[in-house]
Amino acid sequence: MTEATEETQESGPGRHVRVVLVDDHRMFRTGVQAEIGRTETTGVEVVGEAADVDQAVTVITATRPEVVLLDVHLPGGGGVEVLRRSAQLMADAENPVRFLALSVSDAAEDVIGVIRGGARGYVTKTITGTDLVDSIFRVQEGDAVFSPRLAGFVLDAFASTDAPPVDEDLDRLTQREREVLRLIARGYAYKEIAKQLFISVKTVESHVSAVLRKLQLSNRHELTRWATARRLV
Repeated sequence: MTEATEETQESGPGRHVRVVLVDDHRMFRTGVQAEIGRTETTGVEVVGEAADVDQAVTVITATRPEVVLLDVHLPGGGGVEVLRRSAQLMADAENPVRFLALSVSDAAEDVIGVIRGGARGYVTKTITGTDLVDSIFRVQEGDAVFSPRLAGFVLDAFASTDAPPVDEDLDRLTQREREVLRLIARGYAYKEIAKQLFISVKTVESHVSAVLRKLQLSNRHELTRWATARRLV
């Protein structure tokens, strides 16, 4: 496994990769495309975009890119569902479609989930444009690429032959609810969570209410204790 670092390779003449960008936030997709989708300078050509699972599968199947930049949290089942439905494309020996997760989440369960699903790497949205371009090319070449601190999650998970214990309470939560839970437990205010996840404060409130109801908790203090006990913070 290689890490995404600030030391990047030169694009070089003839270096080219076709990419599909999957993320449910249009402004983020626009920003990423502006940052990396300059084929003449980066060698990266963005050939399609998608905002949910169904769109992603349709666009990926139609364009057959070399690399898919995939958000973990998507309407319709999340990044893991995109990977599941794209399994045949990933298994193509001659022209495999490779996936690089690009997410705001740095949670171990998110990282491990998409890697088990078949993604070749996982980087967070704090990555620079230059490092992201380099990570895309490395994944195209078959390398496994991770933001430095995330690599340890994968090594720990795959070093053990035992399946991780099932947490029925945690399994009741959607991926987005888990993300909100984790930020609440870290002490973020609703406005800060909304800004971090590119959602409205009202949506944050709805997610918190759903989490409290599903876990049968009364307030954010109990929620924080619950999350801390499970080492989710």
